Amino acid sequence: MHLDPANWKSNGQFFDYQGHSIFYKVEGSGPPLVLLHGFPTSSWDWSVVWSQLKNEFRLVTLDFIGFGFSDKPRDYPYSLTDQAELTEQLLLHVGIVDYHLLTHDIGDSVAQELLARQLDRNSNHILSCCFLNGGLFPETHRPTRTQKLLLSPAGFLVSRIFNYRLFKKSFSVIFVNPPTDEELKYHFELIMNNEGHRIAHKLIQYIRERKTKRGRWLNALQRASCPLALIDGIDDPVSGKHMVDRYRELVPQSQVWEIEACGHYPQLEKPGEALEAYVKFRNT
Repeated sequence: MHLDPANWKSNGQFFDYQGHSIFYKVEGSGPPLVLLHGFPTSSWDWSVVWSQLKNEFRLVTLDFIGFGFSDKPRDYPYSLTDQAELTEQLLLHVGIVDYHLLTHDIGDSVAQELLARQLDRNSNHILSCCFLNGGLFPETHRPTRTQKLLLSPAGFLVSRIFNYRLFKKSFSVIFVNPPTDEELKYHFELIMNNEGHRIAHKLIQYIRERKTKRGRWLNALQRASCPLALIDGIDDPVSGKHMVDRYRELVPQSQVWEIEACGHYPQLEKPGEALEAYVKFRNT
């Protein structure tokens, strides 16, 4: 990683969302590019590619409520729709109207809701949208064992007993080349910050939300007015080659890049290839 989480936090800021403190970063110059992270991690996922991207774009990222350095209230109606509202409020806060999206995992679903809202409003503020590995379609999402346990009636118990050993075991299986122990511990610390592990069974409800919103979010992809792209680590057991094949079938107008020998986090496992693909997308 280029920056440890403490340094990542040191040049970030906080703003208020519904009485809760939300961590965000704005850096660089050029066209605005909004980076949205995945579950169960944080905006720190973008730290490896941040320095290169900020030379070309005005970067904006945040920790969704319940993640990273943001507040993690226990009694809160967590949803991807709310995370989309939070993202829009951040953009309003920093004065950005027109922007590009680069998203990952649940960030993909948030982007789908943002695209759907653009259709609702008949507006064109999203200039392009590029997805990394994520559950764009519920029928192709293959949750890990830990995710299934969190989603079960015993999920609140799993949240309580969550520890580094369990995290390392469940997180490493979605990589071809897992992070180092130091990096894993940083990710774990960010989850544990503000006792975030205690709400994991609430955050995981996004899996159910994807099913109820499937029609709306598929429509957002198929009717998108902006260019779309998918950059996917195809050896990801959660949303790898099987998801790419479905994406090509349902969203044929999109550009697609497949990254071999890469799991769920292309921006961490194969940052050079992911960046190269993204630059090609933006230059076409």
